[in-house]
Amino acid sequence: MRRQFTSLFLLMILSAISLPSFAISLSWAGCGITKKAFMAELAAAYEKKSGTRIELEGGGATKGIRKIANREVDFSGSCRFRVDADRISTSLIQFNPVAWDALTVVVHRSNPIESISIGQLRDVFKGEITNWSELGGSDQPLELLVRNGKVSGVGHTIRKLLFGDEAIEFTGSESFKSSGPLEKAVEQNPNAIAVTGISSARKRDFKIVSLDGREPSYENIKRGDYLLYRPLYIVTNRESDNLAAVRSFLNFAHSREGREIIRKNGAVPYLEAVWLNNNVQRQWKEARGINN
Repeated sequence: MRRQFTSLFLLMILSAISLPSFAISLSWAGCGITKKAFMAELAAAYEKKSGTRIELEGGGATKGIRKIANREVDFSGSCRFRVDADRISTSLIQFNPVAWDALTVVVHRSNPIESISIGQLRDVFKGEITNWSELGGSDQPLELLVRNGKVSGVGHTIRKLLFGDEAIEFTGSESFKSSGPLEKAVEQNPNAIAVTGISSARKRDFKIVSLDGREPSYENIKRGDYLLYRPLYIVTNRESDNLAAVRSFLNFAHSREGREIIRKNGAVPYLEAVWLNNNVQRQWKEARGINN
């Protein structure tokens, strides 16, 4: 009996040793598009695989970058490769590309418009098109919904890709702190038009409009046949207390299992289209109508 008890006790000890010695909890904040695109699903799958729980907080790329710079979170998400140098110390910040996303034009589900040209989109943001009849729609006021400020992931990318001017002002009917509320507003407003990330747009109840006749499909983005696309990043701080755990998550995101999760959510895994970087400058010029 004593031998059996000893054997059982040793088995319990060995079992305990084989399990994680402590539960890790990580915090993430940042780009709402990245969060909705794949972070929620990646975090859930990683917790199931490793036991590491990841708390997710949206609010925008700028918020996430500031929080990781101040070590208020373990890592963050960004849909732009940029920091506000006047407010953020950048020496320890690292942008790790994880997926490719496209910027897409979205309108209310009832809107008859199916496609818009690059030139028309520029005119919308410049305030030169103000009625849907100018785009072949009904005689109704066109209401452009935009992000606050000029450094949001979507706002910065639009300025860079469409205008080559990061300081240009947009004439919007209403502005929003993050992409989530903006997308909800498009769902509810028959006269609304906005630009957001395709990865989150696919999960909303509104219409995704083609751009110059090109759909922001998975294959078009992967082949580089769509004009407005950008990487989605996981941002880390080299002095983070949980940097090793964050890097383990990054490895998972780039693994076969992680890439499959990203693909299922409509984004293109970064490692499967690294070459797209070579086309970015050419496509930016094409988007802005620059020939040289």
